[in-house]
Amino acid sequence: MTQALGTTSKSINFSQAKTPEWARNAVIYQINTRQYSESGTFAAVEADLARIKALGVDVLWLMPIHPIGEKKRKGSMGSPYAVKDFRSVNPDLGTLEDFKSLVNTAHALDMKVIIDWVANHTAWDNHLIRDQPDWFTQDEAGQMRHPKDTDWLDVADLDYTRQGLRDYMKESLLYWVSDVGIDGYRCDVAGMVPTDFWEDVRLALDGIKPVFMLAEWQEPELHNSAFDASYAWRWKEIMQDIVNGQARAQDMADYYTDYQNNWPKGAMRMAYTSNHDQNTWDGIPQDIYGDAYEAAIVLSFTGEGIPLIYSGQECANTKRLEFFEKDLIQWRCDDPLNGLFRDLVQLKTDNPVLHNGAWGARAKVVENSKPQKIFTFIRHKEDNAVFVVVNLSDQTQKFQISDGLTLAQYSTFPTNSPVTLTGKDLSLPPWGWSIYVRN
Repeated sequence: MTQALGTTSKSINFSQAKTPEWARNAVIYQINTRQYSESGTFAAVEADLARIKALGVDVLWLMPIHPIGEKKRKGSMGSPYAVKDFRSVNPDLGTLEDFKSLVNTAHALDMKVIIDWVANHTAWDNHLIRDQPDWFTQDEAGQMRHPKDTDWLDVADLDYTRQGLRDYMKESLLYWVSDVGIDGYRCDVAGMVPTDFWEDVRLALDGIKPVFMLAEWQEPELHNSAFDASYAWRWKEIMQDIVNGQARAQDMADYYTDYQNNWPKGAMRMAYTSNHDQNTWDGIPQDIYGDAYEAAIVLSFTGEGIPLIYSGQECANTKRLEFFEKDLIQWRCDDPLNGLFRDLVQLKTDNPVLHNGAWGARAKVVENSKPQKIFTFIRHKEDNAVFVVVNLSDQTQKFQISDGLTLAQYSTFPTNSPVTLTGKDLSLPPWGWSIYVRN
């Protein structure tokens, strides 16, 4: 039998954030500009935009583009998240005109650009420290402090009870959209900044043009009227727990049940198998997921949510990049991973049931004979359907499915070979997967 992954016991409101139409089938590509090339510049990224476009991605997310603080700096180059000036660009990356050229070229290729925004704190030599000391949080001794309960000693915590700070940050966010032409923001530790600030900013930004807002946080309320997308940390945790033998396929099904029951309709949760934090602090995905890596990638693209590719990931980078030093990505674009990502991006782009948020179809679980090992679900709407079968175990599994909705003519992905599913005597190797498409 096929059933919704969750049954709703209460009314779920639609997200009030007006997600732009261009995000309908978007895939996000994160760019670590410093490590992207030997020069580490906007110009080098711009020169590679045609290749990124060929991958099929739609949204470019650049890590912070602003000057980096020197006071209390970590390492020789510092953290990009220790911002010295919110209204200028890091000269190591290029000039403002260089950045505008990158944005304009991306737009000409029908790609959008969002930038990292660090609203919660500043570098210790940001001019606001000198000019507006009352905008910073103070400890019991009346001294400015770094964000509480963190080891972020290179930054000073901001106090959002100060209206002047709110106005300054809002004006700064508006500037990059109105004057430079970017298309939105990825907001660092968004939950450490009051939600009403983000809601006020979103309304003002949309007054300029439709923007896309991604929160580095995991709370449903952020989607009420501020953010289009947020991090799917729980998805990542479950997938890694499955790999480590601490969770099962049913736990992944439960994740989507929670998604459907407790998050606003239209809310996009960003599923990823790598990003700048995970690469540096946790490890490369090839080590984290091992033989399950492809299965994790497949789920991140076919399940509900919006997928992310981290720069170099599609080209099988096998290097943990230093965070505070120059450390080049290892580009190996002849690796089969590049083809897998390209094919999955194409699948998501072309098939409306896999589109993001309210545009796509809900995932519905398809019962199988081994629900703790095999995760089977279908997303369908009218004549379109994508049926996904994933072995979330390290052993070959033989199983059966029995459901009229799934027993039909399909084409296999990515070979596009016709197949009739009978639901009987199915088998997948360890961490194997199959995708069947009907349209």
